[in-house]
Amino acid sequence: MRNHLAGSVSRYLLQHADNPVEWYPWGEEALARARAEDKPIFLSIGYAACHWCHVMAHESFEDPQIAAIMNTHYICIKVDREERPDLDSVYMAAVAALTGQGGWPLSVFLTPGLQPFYGGTYFRPEPRHGMPGFPQLLRALADAWRDRRADITRVGAQVAAQLVSQSAADTAKGSFDVGTLTTAARFLVENYDWHGGGWGTAPKFPQPMAIEFLLRRHLAGDETALVPAAHALRAMTRGGMWDVIGGGFARYSTDATWHIPHFEKMLYDNAQLARAYLHAWQVTGETSFRHVAEQTLAFVAREMMTPEGAFLSSLDADSEGVEGRYYVWSLEEIHAALGKDADLFAETYGVTAEGNWEGMNVLQRSVDDATVAVRHGMSQSEVDALLDRCRIRLLDVRGKRVRPAADDTVLTAWNGLMLASFAEAARVFGDRTYLDIATRNADFLLTALRPNGRLRRTWHEGTNGQEAYLDDYASPILGLLELYQTDFDNRWFVAARHLADEMLARFTDPVGGFFDTPDGAEQLIIRPKDLQDNAIPSGNALATEALLTLAALTGRTKWRRLAEKSLGLVTDLAVRYPTSFGRWLCVGDFALAKETQVAIIGDPADKRTVGLIAEVRTKWRPNLVIAVSPAPLPPGAPDLLADRPMINGQPTAYMCEGSVCRQPVTQPEDLRAQLI
Repeated sequence: MRNHLAGSVSRYLLQHADNPVEWYPWGEEALARARAEDKPIFLSIGYAACHWCHVMAHESFEDPQIAAIMNTHYICIKVDREERPDLDSVYMAAVAALTGQGGWPLSVFLTPGLQPFYGGTYFRPEPRHGMPGFPQLLRALADAWRDRRADITRVGAQVAAQLVSQSAADTAKGSFDVGTLTTAARFLVENYDWHGGGWGTAPKFPQPMAIEFLLRRHLAGDETALVPAAHALRAMTRGGMWDVIGGGFARYSTDATWHIPHFEKMLYDNAQLARAYLHAWQVTGETSFRHVAEQTLAFVAREMMTPEGAFLSSLDADSEGVEGRYYVWSLEEIHAALGKDADLFAETYGVTAEGNWEGMNVLQRSVDDATVAVRHGMSQSEVDALLDRCRIRLLDVRGKRVRPAADDTVLTAWNGLMLASFAEAARVFGDRTYLDIATRNADFLLTALRPNGRLRRTWHEGTNGQEAYLDDYASPILGLLELYQTDFDNRWFVAARHLADEMLARFTDPVGGFFDTPDGAEQLIIRPKDLQDNAIPSGNALATEALLTLAALTGRTKWRRLAEKSLGLVTDLAVRYPTSFGRWLCVGDFALAKETQVAIIGDPADKRTVGLIAEVRTKWRPNLVIAVSPAPLPPGAPDLLADRPMINGQPTAYMCEGSVCRQPVTQPEDLRAQLI
């Protein structure tokens, strides 16, 4: 008999619909039953691609005896963190307060009044290292609920009070200035791991936001910023974290040198990393960075798109019940697939009979092209061509394996991140395919994910899920603005502006920044307002960036003031923890830079207009906005274009920097001189 999850939109919840645990989705039915029966709630939060979520499910939630304990003593609620980030944010903070750390699966015990009194992450089914097994823990907490209720109530009240206090601290204000950027950049340089690449120790996570910030500081004149950024990008693409056969990045590395990944692939990682490599190529001209950006986008287009043009959320780490099975190779498999080229490929990628992970090989560069060329009497171009042929053959062989399951739930915020990546890549590379993908995705976001004009967070096979959260507004706004600045179709700008108006009306906190949940949303212990960038940029950082971009295109000083007020909330935090506030630092760089605005009046299809646009695109200009339109302007066009006549009937460019505007020009070389 299926439990109460059977009708869910979330693929993660559906994975648990046949558990013997009497799971409920979060909602009034479960909460009312907890109150009526005076039972504590066991809240389990995870996501579809989470390996350890699967492990705990197999070990405990599929075990009839453990399920019987859970069903007898608790009301059991399953939550998909990707569907309900508000619940995840509140109760992750609670578990961190209780234990000092958090993660997924997130396991929290609540009173019927929703106060957390005990929590953790993955619990083993049997005792180990002095820790009780999950069944023992369930019984002990049930006994405590029956016999020591006052103790539990006191702990729950203390944790709730701490969460309220932390929430109030988010109203602290500081002055976000150039010194903030300088100090944060210095911290990132001084704390860089020059041996393994990146920041931190195992498990090591990619830091695309910190890398983007350092690239920006390099452009601003910081001579120390580029080297660690480029080093980190190279380190991640030796293999392991980077899928050398199919492209795309795994979620994180289990070691400090990016060798052995946790094999799940997330849309948000690949969206952000594709742009980081794209920008690094623009800054350095290093062709390997362009290759990684293109291969990452090719992977997404091939394996993470729906027929409707939406992007899937993730690919599992497991296939055939084994972590990484789809991605690893034995030496015998390499020989069978590559024949006479196998030895050279194995040498280049460190493939051995013993393997480097559980008897198999995670492909990773052990010898560079130049060394291989010398050893084998080949030119470097011949080595490149041979390895490319090998990778194509291995991709074909791998495609015949059982694929990892995909979480085909479409998440609005994550789609906005990838929309921005494809839109920007389309204009940088001049690739029509990328533009077509971005256009289809934008259409999907504005129709399927906005039924009856109301934005939703999720979509799955024609069914919409929860109401949208802050990042579901801010991320598509930024994606639409990137697309507008690529093809200059005015409908994208109009849609972005409408979404911004809704976002401001529904999420603004009068003391500064934005709440994560809309007005009228379900009341939790606190109304979450998460400022920290995690693997996904903070909704507050994205909203602030969206307002700054729109202010530059419209001249709305009110929006800029709101953005600057939001930046003040994270000044101290960004200096102390720059890897946790990387997107904020990029936004701060944008806010403090000499803003460059370019308005071009002319038909975007006219080759003379194209020549002016091309001058703007000769390099990465992260603090520049551009608007283009023929005359007369269409309704709702960016205010930046208003009152800008064409000179002598020719396409004309108007450039302003800071508060200074230059003479309008009609020739690309004149615009080039102004942009220097």
